[in-house]
Amino acid sequence: MARRRSAAADAGTEAAPRSRSLRPLAALKPYALAHKGRLLGALVALTAASAATLAIPVAVRRLIDFGFSRDHPGMVDAYFGAVLAVVGMLAVASAARYWFVTTLGERVVADLRKAVFAHLTRLSPAFYDATRAGEIVSRLTADTTQIKSAFGVTASQALRNLFLFIGAAVMMVVTSPKLSAMVLIAIPVIVLPLAAFGRSVRRRSRAAQDTLAEASALAAEAVGSMRGVQAFTAERSVVARFSAAVEDAYGAAQGSITARAVLTFIAIFLIFASVVGVLWYGANGVLTGEMTPGTLGQFVLYAVFGAAAIGELSNVWGEISQAAGSAERLNELLLTQPAVADPASPRRLPTSSRGALAFQDVVFSYPAEPAAGVLNGVTLEAAPGETVAIVGPSGAGKSTLFHLALRFYDPLGGRVTLDGVDVREAALAEIRSRIALVPQDPVIFAASVRDNIRLGQDEAGDAEVEAAARLAGCERFVSALPQGYDTPLGERGVNLSGGQRQRIALARALLKDAPVLLLDEATSALDAESETLVQEALAATRAGRTTLVIAHRLATVLAADRIIVLDGGRIVEEGTHAELVARRGLYARLAELQFGGHERVRRAEIAAG
Repeated sequence: MARRRSAAADAGTEAAPRSRSLRPLAALKPYALAHKGRLLGALVALTAASAATLAIPVAVRRLIDFGFSRDHPGMVDAYFGAVLAVVGMLAVASAARYWFVTTLGERVVADLRKAVFAHLTRLSPAFYDATRAGEIVSRLTADTTQIKSAFGVTASQALRNLFLFIGAAVMMVVTSPKLSAMVLIAIPVIVLPLAAFGRSVRRRSRAAQDTLAEASALAAEAVGSMRGVQAFTAERSVVARFSAAVEDAYGAAQGSITARAVLTFIAIFLIFASVVGVLWYGANGVLTGEMTPGTLGQFVLYAVFGAAAIGELSNVWGEISQAAGSAERLNELLLTQPAVADPASPRRLPTSSRGALAFQDVVFSYPAEPAAGVLNGVTLEAAPGETVAIVGPSGAGKSTLFHLALRFYDPLGGRVTLDGVDVREAALAEIRSRIALVPQDPVIFAASVRDNIRLGQDEAGDAEVEAAARLAGCERFVSALPQGYDTPLGERGVNLSGGQRQRIALARALLKDAPVLLLDEATSALDAESETLVQEALAATRAGRTTLVIAHRLATVLAADRIIVLDGGRIVEEGTHAELVARRGLYARLAELQFGGHERVRRAEIAAG
């Protein structure tokens, strides 16, 4: 966990400082104020319920002092009738309070979840390079659930008891200033230990949430890679790691629960011990005639209300502390700034896009490994409508060029331009709208074939989707699916083969119809027949479109206008296939390894036309 967080910091993220107070809950204020009607309704209901509760001791006092008099025989019925009316008002107000506060909590948490998720979609890949997906999901689900619980039922209880405590304290002073003064003297004796111990509760609650997030992250990784786990018979080691993480979470939760139990004991003992002392003093006052029995009864009821309210507040304090820890963790996400963002005044790209893409003396290292230089002074220009192939050993920096073109990262030196505009000066959405990517590992969602192809192109009609699918060679396998284009593909396309996933990704790129097409090993998972069909489709769509192709299988790049050979982050060769083979350099060696000698290279050239 610590390594991941430090990596996130290195990646240009900013996390909120860890606090041990309830201040993180202040971040929820804008979400609550967005629903002022429900807030006002909750406050009115709380006030009415508190007023009804606080009226009961007054009725009890008058009943004790006057209701049992033989001179007023009907007073008992009148007072009990009044108490019944007050109880009815209390019931209505309490139900309204619960409804307003609980629905407000649900609305606030729904808005918070949407805001956090929307913010996550704007964070740069550098953030996800350094942060585990399981931990993010834990914050988005478990932490928001914790806040919902605290903001709903717990907040309702806390506000009700806070109102009751304040009202009871005021009425205690009105009833008997002398007894109230004794209570005020006892308050510091009660509050100071609670405040001191409360910090320990908050610290332990945050630790429990962190360890639970670690366990969730491990589970997410394992579930997402279960086929690999089972293929290597690694079930025992994975279970052991998860079990250890769960035990750590249990230990942290147990520590938090123990701290809250001790806090509850201290709160209840100190509060009710103080009440007993005050009652003893008041009882002696009745015996000496300093106050009436009804006055003492009224004061006792208010003291009990106040003490019970404080006791309940101490019980919900742990829940509120946990909610503060959750709010802090979510606030860390919301305060994280993307390492790559739109400039303050974006420069507009030319209205008519030519698709000219250029890398000028580009130097780059990934944020997670700044010492490992990936690109070292790469200069490359792809003219409008040109097809440029990029080949080279693994780790040479081929895919990194695509990442920089899409501005997932910014170069440390040099610049990348699209249609003559430095991509750092343009809006991210405008850059990416002009580039279509077919990655080596396509992103497939648990949605229908149609929705997967339409990703990012919501306005595309069914006919356009199906036309793109035909061009990408998807029609044959899609027609065999149970519901055709409406068939759900399962999480990450688990129901498709690797080649089928790549064809879905290719159809998605073709539907986008962008002036620049980036193909990162786009045919690596295809069989020979499918590759031929896709190559034909690509050949038909390259006209008027700038295309950059990354491929280890050199048969897919033979027809490129130019071939760029990368090695060690530098361009070491450039030319057509025939020119590079004739130079007997790195490309020629790669060609011989794949084609098995000069004769097969020559045949491959003939086949490429």
